[in-house]
Amino acid sequence: MFRILYPKMYVSSVSEIQPVLLKELGIKAVLLDLDNTIVRRDAFHFTPAVSNWLSELRSLGLELCIVSNNSRGRVGSIAGLMDLPAVPRAVKPFVSSFRRALKLTGTLPGETALVGDQIFTDILGGNLTGLYTILVVPMKGKEFWGTRLFNRPLEKIVLARLKKCPEVFHGKWD
Repeated sequence: MFRILYPKMYVSSVSEIQPVLLKELGIKAVLLDLDNTIVRRDAFHFTPAVSNWLSELRSLGLELCIVSNNSRGRVGSIAGLMDLPAVPRAVKPFVSSFRRALKLTGTLPGETALVGDQIFTDILGGNLTGLYTILVVPMKGKEFWGTRLFNRPLEKIVLARLKKCPEVFHGKWD
């Protein structure tokens, strides 16, 4: 039952995800959650490390797309910084938003990775869609109240079980 909530990989930040490894896994596109995954929820720009990582993904020919539950304005302004396609107001974990992103990238689920910081939206939705799911530790900073009050406490239960699956962990994660 819990397996649908488990990512294929768990890392402390996106910069720990090796673009060359993704290529070796047959990944052709990366769908990216926005808030607390590639930018802090209270920020309006990418850190240099994230910008470099995104550029490296692109230099290897990987397609990129942001999939976020946040507003069209916020998602569009941040996606525009690097000319990324985006699916705002995604209503994750419903698979329709991930399918829209797959159309934008022109890839199939089996050749697409999803990177996100939340188990019950990003990882669940990605797994239901058949994507290669990668969970990152959330960036420090402000969180949506629903995430803080509901999702994070439930995630602790899943993460405790996930710690028993060492094949998922890459790098330092606590």
